[in-house]
Amino acid sequence: MRETPGDDPINPEPSVTTIMPLGASRVDGARPIYESYRFELWKDLIDGGWSFDYIGTRDDEANYPAYNSQSFDVDHEGRGGWTSGQIRQNLNGWLQQAGSPDIVLFSSPGGNDALQNLPYQDAMENINAIIDLLQANNPEVIIIIEQMAPGRTDFMNAELTSYFNQLREDIAGLATAQSTSSSPILIVDMATGFTDSLLADDVHYNEAGAIFVADRYYAILEEILSQD
Repeated sequence: MRETPGDDPINPEPSVTTIMPLGASRVDGARPIYESYRFELWKDLIDGGWSFDYIGTRDDEANYPAYNSQSFDVDHEGRGGWTSGQIRQNLNGWLQQAGSPDIVLFSSPGGNDALQNLPYQDAMENINAIIDLLQANNPEVIIIIEQMAPGRTDFMNAELTSYFNQLREDIAGLATAQSTSSSPILIVDMATGFTDSLLADDVHYNEAGAIFVADRYYAILEEILSQD
């Protein structure tokens, strides 16, 4: 929903869209070492005039400048290094604390499982279960799930590349299989067009990478929010 001049920012209307950024270090960020996409996406949403609220049990304590006289919304649900199994085990508690999101941005699903060489089938089972938990919590939740960006070219050995590629392929099937009439799962392709120049290190975004990812999320969010 777009904000109107009569909106009260202190007591927002119930129609404010709640968005949970969910994942690991690519959500968490570690400014100034590497960036999360959240700040760049927040600016995109501010520029679009949308009424929204990031939610999560984590607060980003890095320094961010004000934008359009507004302070950055630091809430999120990203934890550096966490695997899909750890997210699955803790998700219900986070949802109880943070509230039920209208939209979930599910970043790099299975990425740390791949980096830690954990069994592929376990990762997929966990991703399936995470989606089930989100839909049980809110049967109308919209889940935007990434086909994740790769790491740096010289870091992506054959085994890691195969794991990432299989995740991207299976995420597409998962989105079809687990979507419902009230809770669609939408895919966002972060891999196509992603290059080493967008990375701060082996796997994390620099500012340009954060903008790249944020813009792809925003293209989908704009379409969703325009329908409200």
